[in-house]
Order: sequence, then structure tokens, then C-alpha cells
Amino acid sequence: MASPTRLRASDMPARGGRLSAVLLAGVVVLTACIPDATSGVPTTRSQAATPERDRAHSFTVVATGDVLIHPALTAQADRDEGTVGDGRRDFRDLFAGMRPVIKGADLALCHLEVPLAAPGGPFSGYPAFNAPPELAGALVDTGYDGCSTASNHVLDQGEQGVRRTLRAMDAAGLRHTGSARTAREAAKPPVMDVDGVKVGHVSYSYGFNGIPIPAGKPWLANQLSAERVIAEAKKARAAGAEVVIASLHWGEEYQHQPSSEQTALARRLLGAKAIDLIVGHHAHVVQPMERINGEWVAYGLGNSVARHEEPIGVSEEGIAARFRFTHTGKRWRVDKAEYIPTLVDLGPPIRLRNLTAPGTAPAPESLRRTDRIVLSRSGGKDGLSRPGR
Repeated sequence: MASPTRLRASDMPARGGRLSAVLLAGVVVLTACIPDATSGVPTTRSQAATPERDRAHSFTVVATGDVLIHPALTAQADRDEGTVGDGRRDFRDLFAGMRPVIKGADLALCHLEVPLAAPGGPFSGYPAFNAPPELAGALVDTGYDGCSTASNHVLDQGEQGVRRTLRAMDAAGLRHTGSARTAREAAKPPVMDVDGVKVGHVSYSYGFNGIPIPAGKPWLANQLSAERVIAEAKKARAAGAEVVIASLHWGEEYQHQPSSEQTALARRLLGAKAIDLIVGHHAHVVQPMERINGEWVAYGLGNSVARHEEPIGVSEEGIAARFRFTHTGKRWRVDKAEYIPTLVDLGPPIRLRNLTAPGTAPAPESLRRTDRIVLSRSGGKDGLSRPGR
């Protein structure tokens, strides 16, 4: 396939170069495709090495919170498709409020917390999630390049659930890390090409709600330990990664402050020199961001989309964390860190809102609370900001 015109990275928030697929050392790696300008169909770029003159001098990464598909969101997607009960669902309108931010990033990462079902279902919510497979295409349409999949719900539907989820993501062109179908797939370093810069993405979860990993298949889902995260980050480095991002499913649910285990693990990982950025999930509420050893950690991004049976307000809040990496001459470092507050408007209809977007309905209490929590550690002193503040 001919290589399309290369897009260039640019300062935030303008849209820059998008992720391109690459095969490193003959292995299939965690990559994503750039949408064709007219059709929106993912297009694979050339696998040839990127000339140094074509490499971006900076690139942006956006990471968002838990994608947690409760039954009410499936019902909303059924209504949004246009004909209720026809067996088809459309999740695109749910995410549309954040589409400009997501598409504006050079690399956009989501956290798919739930397994994906077969096209006809059955679909289910808590405690054993099984979400419609149309979700994967909606995430690509929103602008996501890839998702982390290691979570406490990744094994809700067993080994077949993992296989179905990854097949649906592959079919949509949505890259993944954190679970695998075979030992061979798990051993392939998850490295992407972002406008000529090699970026690794690893994903781990503290556990799986008591569901045991099938005997002899430890690769089915990544269980969190410092040693495992560092080892995989080093593998990504050996495969050419210049930047490595770790997505960690950790912490305590509904707690705004990180646990002592989170902070200790963040210090260890960011002191290992193999990891450049940590983005956290699982708490279902927003947690702070701070810089440790010169690198950033977002302890908890809250929910991206969810509709809990008993909403509590803070469980509808989240942030998109946005980072600009710039080459210093020796290495890539984050020289700009931002957070963009979001809110799941329970409607009807249920919609994800960017609270900083021009013309959005004001939500001053959510905005003030998010500011207070995100900046409650040392992030503000280290330059952490948000649009409009």
C-alpha cells in the first residue's frame, strides 16, 4: 500500500500528526491507523523506517478514563442507532463531545475496562460485563488509536471473552495491550510509530475480581507488579521504543486520593528509567496528577463513560490527560501537561461532555471539584494546567 502524506505534530490543542502502524523487527505490535481524510477508514502507513528529517520534534498524547458500558449505555446506543430493537447499536453520539480533543492528539489512548460480546449478545453489566462489539468502531470513530485492556473485569467472560474482545478491536483497527490470545502474541513488544517516534504502551491490573487466570495461560491478562511492568517496558525499549507509557488499573474505588500502594509503585516505576508516563484507572473518580523524578503520573482519570445504577455525581466526572512530549536533544520529555475535565450528562440522552468546550452547558461544581482534586498534590507547581483556567 502506498504511504499517505505524512502529517506533522503540532502544539496543543491543534490537530497534529496521527499514529501510524509499523512492524518492528518482524513482529506485529500495538499500533493504530490514521483515518482516511474522506472515508474515515483506517489507513496503514508505509512500514519503511522514517527518515530523521521527517520525525516530529514534538507529539501529543491524550489518555482518558474507564470505558464502562452499563446496560443504560447500551440502551442509549440502541436509541441513537435510530430503530430500537433492530439488533444494531451506535455509540458514536455518546462520545461525540470529546471527539475534537481525541482526534486532535497525535496518539489517543482509551481504557476499555469491559469485554466485548458476540454481535447478538447477550449483553450485561455489573458484576460480569459483556458490551456490544460496535463499541470498538465507535472508539475508532472518536479518534482513539488504541486501548489498554488489563482491568479487574477483563476476565468477566473468561478466555473466550478475551478472544472476542481482541477480535472485535482488530476488526475495528483499534490497537490493544494488556491481554492476549496466545503466549506468542503476549511476547510481542507493544510499540507504535507516532509520526516517526517509537512509543511503547503497556497495561496491567491489580487483579481480576477473584477470577483465576486459567492454568498455563498467564499471558491471558496482565497482573500488576513492579517487576512485570518494568520488564515489559524494557522489552519495548529493546524493540526501539523511545517513550514508554504505562496504563495501570490500580488504587481504591471512589477514593479521590491515591493509596500508599499507588504512590509507592509510581515512585518505583518512574525511578526505573524505563517508563516515561503513568496513566491510572479503576477508582471511577478523578485522582490527582503529579510529577515524580521528572516524569508525570495521572493516578486516576475517573470514568470516561459510565452509567452506574446509583450515580453519585463524582462517578460521572473524569479527565482527559494531555501531554506534549518534546525532544531535548538527548531524550523525549513532557514539557506541557494538561487536564481536560469531562462529565457524563445522564440526560436523556446520555452524553459525554467536555466541560472546557466553548458553548457547553456550565457545570461549575464539577469543574471546581475536579480542579481541586487534580491539583491537590504538586502538579500545579510543576506547570500542570487546564484549558480556560
